[in-house]
Amino acid sequence: MPREFGFLDLSMRLVAGLLIVLGSYNPYAMSYYHWIVETDGSASLKALAGLTLVTLHVVFVLASVRSLGPVGIGLLTALFGSMAWVLVDQRWLDIESPRVFVLTLLLILGGVYGAGISWSHLRNRLSGQVDSTDITLTSPL
Repeated sequence: MPREFGFLDLSMRLVAGLLIVLGSYNPYAMSYYHWIVETDGSASLKALAGLTLVTLHVVFVLASVRSLGPVGIGLLTALFGSMAWVLVDQRWLDIESPRVFVLTLLLILGGVYGAGISWSHLRNRLSGQVDSTDITLTSPL
């Protein structure tokens, strides 16, 4: 019997989305972009890392679009944006700083990535639907 999608699975996917986004670029100069621009080094290693990041971005974008659709992505972005707005209104987040503002936008994108690759599992869990792979894995044939 396959294991059910749980909180740990969702958390790992959210962290993976955040790592891909923040690993590509972040305003604190600890990213692939800064590694390429500011340091010399092995061009082949930089190419490999860059192609890996591009591939991961494409996989996460395609999975998110297929899972959530454009309306779902828009709603999720609005939800995360409104969460940031609450934090700004409560003075817990100061977006006057350009670094904090950019980081907030990147965290929203990473959240959309993580939720996008998790949504089909969450939808099945919430609705009680069964995925065809779940049926064939438990089939006696």
